[in-house]
Amino acid sequence: MGIIKKFYKINITLIVDLYRFIKNIPRAVKLVFFIYFFQGVIHNLGHPVTPAFVDGLGINDFYFGMFFSAMALGLLVGGPIWGYLGDRGNKRLYIVLGLLVYSLGQYLFASSTNQYMMLLWRFMSGFGVSSSVTLLMSHLLEHSEEENRTVYLGWYQAIFVVGSSVGYIISGQLTEIQVIIDVLHTDQYENIFYIQAIWNIFHAVVIFFVIGKSVKLAKETIGKANIFKAFTDIKKLDPTLILFLISLAFISIGAISVSKFIEKIMFELTYTEEQIGNFVGITGFVSLGATIFLVPIVAKIKKDFPFMVFIQFFSAVIIFIVFRQNDLLVALYTGFMLYVILKAIYTPLEQHYISSHAPKGKYGTIMGVRQMFFAIGLVIGPLIGGALFDLKPIYVFDFSAVMFLIGVILLLIVGKQIKRLEIDNNG
Repeated sequence: MGIIKKFYKINITLIVDLYRFIKNIPRAVKLVFFIYFFQGVIHNLGHPVTPAFVDGLGINDFYFGMFFSAMALGLLVGGPIWGYLGDRGNKRLYIVLGLLVYSLGQYLFASSTNQYMMLLWRFMSGFGVSSSVTLLMSHLLEHSEEENRTVYLGWYQAIFVVGSSVGYIISGQLTEIQVIIDVLHTDQYENIFYIQAIWNIFHAVVIFFVIGKSVKLAKETIGKANIFKAFTDIKKLDPTLILFLISLAFISIGAISVSKFIEKIMFELTYTEEQIGNFVGITGFVSLGATIFLVPIVAKIKKDFPFMVFIQFFSAVIIFIVFRQNDLLVALYTGFMLYVILKAIYTPLEQHYISSHAPKGKYGTIMGVRQMFFAIGLVIGPLIGGALFDLKPIYVFDFSAVMFLIGVILLLIVGKQIKRLEIDNNG
């Protein structure tokens, strides 16, 4: 009886602490959470139907991976440019402009039948959406206090994941419920993209009116803009940070290879669409739970680098083991969920470390560079993963494990350099 009372008391305390924490989150940060959740919903409406849409056009499966890589290439190019422009002032204008470009890209993609033009429209979509991905994060950083920044970044990512899961669910309903099909003709998959484009325009309008003005601290707010400076300034970054960003690129290659081919291997093993959809949805809520309860604990310990090394090493071990199990579904709901938890903890630690290298008012620039290195994985991962999957599916996940281990080696080198600098500064 005493144990039950103690357990009850602990849970009440956690709920009260969580309520107080949420209540004290700055209004601007709450708005970013709200916006990014709906962005996750809207921007994932088209993903579930894209394979069927491409197949219906008679386009080779090879181009499905190419379409994803083209969009990722747009993210890679757009991140530094939008980040640099955002730091000059008026972030919300650039966010809205980028989202409108994304809507146009999605509309043109759905309207096309030529695979080469579709690649161009996917690049346009990626370039456009990189504005909100980069600048919403920098807006959050501008309006958050240092001691809670890691937790806010964790929530930022987890809320988007949950929104993405909701988007997948809604997309499935749009193609299944007969009333919706009769009214919106969603059995014609291009109409899903048109709906997405329209909702995204409304999303952009809402952002313009609710997000408020940016904190103008950058000195470059006056004078002529030079978007090439966004790329040339990369070489001026701290060499230790550049090495960290390279490790992020390798880790991104591994992570995107896992996420893009996990559904495909489940499909190959004849799991139903319902089983796949349920699994994707549950991973979103597991990620959110890890963010709410574990990220604050890890952030308080203030041992970010040891945690990041630990997380990536065990991620490699988990991925190597899980996909060798005879009952994959059981392995996914047990071992793989541990990987989901570790990933949810790692992302805000990584983002916080990168943001700590940005002077005030330059968060957009540094997070744009971060987006560029992260997008390298989005470009390369599906291309190599597709080739490996054709050879033997397990090779994709072995490749991912190797990418994580390379990331670990680079993180260890970065950690060693940081310790050396601390000794030099103290000595």
